[in-house]
Amino acid sequence: MKTAIKLSTFIIAALTFVTFSAKAQDREGIRLSVGPEVGLPIGDFGDFYDWSIGGSLQADFPILNNDLFVTVNAGYNNFFAKDINGISGQDLQLIPVKAGLKYFPISNFYVQGEAGASFLTNKDDIGATKSAAFVYAPQVGYLFHVGGKNYLDAGIRFEGNSKFTDQGSSNNFLGLRIAYGFGL
Repeated sequence: MKTAIKLSTFIIAALTFVTFSAKAQDREGIRLSVGPEVGLPIGDFGDFYDWSIGGSLQADFPILNNDLFVTVNAGYNNFFAKDINGISGQDLQLIPVKAGLKYFPISNFYVQGEAGASFLTNKDDIGATKSAAFVYAPQVGYLFHVGGKNYLDAGIRFEGNSKFTDQGSSNNFLGLRIAYGFGL
């Protein structure tokens, strides 16, 4: 898992360097957004967890004519454990840290892909053997302008996390993010 963490850190550092070196003179297009997220576990993950709630902070750095952005995203997700045969499990708590690209093929509609690491905050409570996992998240969304440089960012994504236990399965979910954003 140390390799995944090192790779994620390298990717974030490289993308940040490319972003600032390519657009150091034009920072008008930088956007920040913050908002709540909800998720629905799918596959084997859905057998043990009902849904999730959390939030995230994202920065978008323009690299090509305000059509292509480098994104950096960090957040928190709490997955609520199901009661199975009257026994309540432990909630799963994650801190995903991702970087990626966001592309606007038309006006306010975008496609986005991110990858990074997802850190498990309650490893011992759930009996996990790993404290971090590789995470990837393809997403589509739309920006609704609300005046000036402000907007609402509504996105739907699939997020996949690799295993937190040696014998376990991946932890995938469908997520919805509605964030308030503003340009700097």
